[in-house]
Amino acid sequence: MTLLLTLDDGSVQRALADAVEFAREAAVAEAGAEQVGAHTGVHSEDAVSATHLFEAAVPGYRGWCWSVTVALAGPGLPITVSEVVLTPGREALVAPKWVPWERRVRPGDLGVGDIFPTDDDDPRLVPGYLLSDDPAVEEVAHEVGLGRVHVLSRYGRQEAATRWRGGEFGPRSDMARSAPFACGTCGFYLPLAGSMRAAFGVCGNEIAPADGRVVNVEYGCGAHSEIEVETTSSVPVAELVYDDSQLDMEPVSEPADS
Repeated sequence: MTLLLTLDDGSVQRALADAVEFAREAAVAEAGAEQVGAHTGVHSEDAVSATHLFEAAVPGYRGWCWSVTVALAGPGLPITVSEVVLTPGREALVAPKWVPWERRVRPGDLGVGDIFPTDDDDPRLVPGYLLSDDPAVEEVAHEVGLGRVHVLSRYGRQEAATRWRGGEFGPRSDMARSAPFACGTCGFYLPLAGSMRAAFGVCGNEIAPADGRVVNVEYGCGAHSEIEVETTSSVPVAELVYDDSQLDMEPVSEPADS
């Protein structure tokens, strides 16, 4: 093969490119003459092989083509057929890229009664008996017995924090940007435990849209505990007030006869 690559003067590639009818015969032998259309091109695979393309007149395969790969071992040797396959073209209708089932489920897809097990090597979880840098995890690790089988790893906590901060109850949501105060100063704000305490808590105000949800400390809404109702009039009142509820009666004299 190395010798061929060095000494080939282009005759091998020319012979492969000229083998249009030879490639067509191979396609016809595979699919039948009625399903093999016009020759649409040829491209080189390597120094000793090339692929010819023919339109495919196969029902249900619009935009596909027959790909016939031919090979030549050297000058003076016969051309051979390596394979004949049906391949999609640029306008062909093909199935979407395969996605493993465990990656198809998205947040919000799980319904009542659905079960979604986690992977054995899920990076978000670590064995419960391992030590970590989170005090809350340490408490779990020293529970009576072995405690929980798994707890959140640092990666799992960081991933959750990023998702929560960028979600509906994060500081950049429409509600938070229009709120007068942040959750960190609200009396209904219940901080989480452990390393998440500084940035997240749970809303305990049943009137708030985030009641019972994890909220960022910078989130806020119109149900903040320190909001006070404005009791003064928003319309300026003049210092001089006229009381027109009482009427002064003045007698009217009759006009003299002229």
